[in-house]
Amino acid sequence: MSDRPRLLPLLGATRHGARDAMTCQYRCGNACDHPVPNRSDNPYFGDLVDVEVSRRGVVRAGAAGALVLGFGGAVAGALAGAAPAAAAPAVPGAGEAAAPAGGVGSGALTFRPIPPNKLDTLVVPNGYDHAVVIKWGDPVVPGAPAFDVHAQTAAAQAKQFGYNNDFVGVLPIDRKRALLVVNHEYTNEDLMFPGFTGQDALSVEQVRVAMAAHGMSVVELERVDATGQWRPVRTGRRQYNRRVTALATKFELTGPAAGSAWLRTAADPKGRTVVGTLNNCAGGVTPWGTVLSGEENFNQYFVGGDGAPEELKPKLARYGIPTDVRHPSGSRKWERADERFDLAKHPNEAHRFGWVVEIDPFDPESRPRKHTALGRVKHEGANVIVAKDGRVVAYMGDDERFDYLYKFVSDKKFMPGNSWVARKHNLTLLESGTLYVAALEGNSAAEIDGTGKLPSDGAFDGRGRWIKLVSGNRSYVDGMTAADVLTFTRLAGDKVGATKMDRPEDVEPSQLTGKVYVALTNNTDRGKAAKAAADEANPRNVNKHGQILELVEDGGDNTAETFAWSLPIVCGDPADPSTHFAGYDKTRVSPISCPDNVAFDAIGNLWISTDGNALGSNDGLFATAVEGPERGHLKQFLTVPLGAETCGPFITKDNRSVFVAVQHPGEITGASVENPASTWPDGDFAKPGVVVTWRLDGGPVGS
Repeated sequence: MSDRPRLLPLLGATRHGARDAMTCQYRCGNACDHPVPNRSDNPYFGDLVDVEVSRRGVVRAGAAGALVLGFGGAVAGALAGAAPAAAAPAVPGAGEAAAPAGGVGSGALTFRPIPPNKLDTLVVPNGYDHAVVIKWGDPVVPGAPAFDVHAQTAAAQAKQFGYNNDFVGVLPIDRKRALLVVNHEYTNEDLMFPGFTGQDALSVEQVRVAMAAHGMSVVELERVDATGQWRPVRTGRRQYNRRVTALATKFELTGPAAGSAWLRTAADPKGRTVVGTLNNCAGGVTPWGTVLSGEENFNQYFVGGDGAPEELKPKLARYGIPTDVRHPSGSRKWERADERFDLAKHPNEAHRFGWVVEIDPFDPESRPRKHTALGRVKHEGANVIVAKDGRVVAYMGDDERFDYLYKFVSDKKFMPGNSWVARKHNLTLLESGTLYVAALEGNSAAEIDGTGKLPSDGAFDGRGRWIKLVSGNRSYVDGMTAADVLTFTRLAGDKVGATKMDRPEDVEPSQLTGKVYVALTNNTDRGKAAKAAADEANPRNVNKHGQILELVEDGGDNTAETFAWSLPIVCGDPADPSTHFAGYDKTRVSPISCPDNVAFDAIGNLWISTDGNALGSNDGLFATAVEGPERGHLKQFLTVPLGAETCGPFITKDNRSVFVAVQHPGEITGASVENPASTWPDGDFAKPGVVVTWRLDGGPVGS
């Protein structure tokens, strides 16, 4: 008998797949309604060097055996602990999860998958519980005022938990305490301000509130008794707590492009200090205990592209900033509060966003940094692994239709340990190195017809190479300096013939195997007139559901310049012949659509969160083994409330806690504070928040 839950009919007003029009507006500035920024004619596959071608007992949610948790209003709950899955330092006193008998990444996931649903609540499997850790408006900085939706101020919001949480990282302090670090990607003024009638009607103070609600939060957590539940600390100094905002936080620029002419402005003639961070999406936890954050859809915050210097307009357009007065940008109206967002007056300001940000959560007085050596794109995030020779490698995706996959290899080597000398050294690792872009080639190219039909060899797979763009101050791209390459990295990728991908979002290496996994979310423009057709790495035209790419560096060396690749998962309804789940019996697989973020548990299983489910269900979190007989047995672990997307995720190193960020609950066209489409989590109006889930018996999650 099949244990695959049935699909639900698609509900709600949507566009561009299943994402609501309201989300399209606020999340990315309706990017799909604008021309694809990548108009290069480079091939999809470059020439290769080596072508080898739970509240207990609440409500049961159906045959799949799940508990529906948090009806009406879940109370604020817990925060994290134990070591981050992506970080090398061990958790003091925490037990390591044992590797499964079948090997790393081959652990059987024993929870019964939950069914697809459209419930306005969080749903997790039987035997699990969950709690809201923190939500929009909750106090972060000591002295923060109580949240009042009718009396919001920028000064208050700068001390409170921001809006639309995305990336979640948990860094241990000891057995009982940890630091939660969260990105706040964007704001939705429709759902923030009572009486909202449009961006033009916002007061300047309300614009400043929105600016303060962007950025990041650092929150100290404590474990609840001996469970997998965590919550903000209730006593003590909370000396680590911090808000980073788009309004006032200063960032230091590092690397070869820092101080270049492209980054200088009237307010910063040296080109080394930026105020604020924008549209922070995913990120990563480094082996030296810092957090990386990716600046993504920054283009929508700027106006005046039509008034920028003529020689700059093609560069702005490649990043999605309109340069024609007939297509105005800047739907946020931030220039009303700060004129630097008007490019006619400050044409270089846009170049100061789109970087990978590094923050040290253990030093609240430290200045966050933007690392120019990692290039400037619409960064989903960055995830780091220590290579065999001790250098660190950061993998990154550029989240746009037909854009590219990147990696950075440091010049310096990682220094183990927690000494002051080691920490000071490791904080410089991302300031110098070599930046690459990926080119892929399939080994069954002639058989790819855009339907998703598997080639005769039974796999979508092939070979690839990393094309060198820049190393230190040396450019490898004709006609571009190192500063040019790093500031306009998309243009450099165009010139060298990088492979255009279906929205490469989160890219994460397994810390146990070194293999790299890429969430390719979707691309409904694939194969349309005058657009590139399907290829073996992106095998479906009008790709609504996305795929997972597995990349294996040659020799198991993450610094290698060649690799093998395959698609273990081609997403969608398993009953659809165009889907693929590593050859696993598809009658036993959960349907999945639009993979966004990926993470690993302590034994190497892959966890996948979704954004924009085009199959009619709420978004959710899924898990699968990546090795052994259970490889491809994808199972749905949770769903988020109505209108929300699943962000994060993060599994603590003791495998006892799963964190997710519930982003934009109730973000459905026509919704407002007074007329919410979702009342999660408090039963009044929608508030984004972070949730932790744990097993009731205290055992490891998933298994």
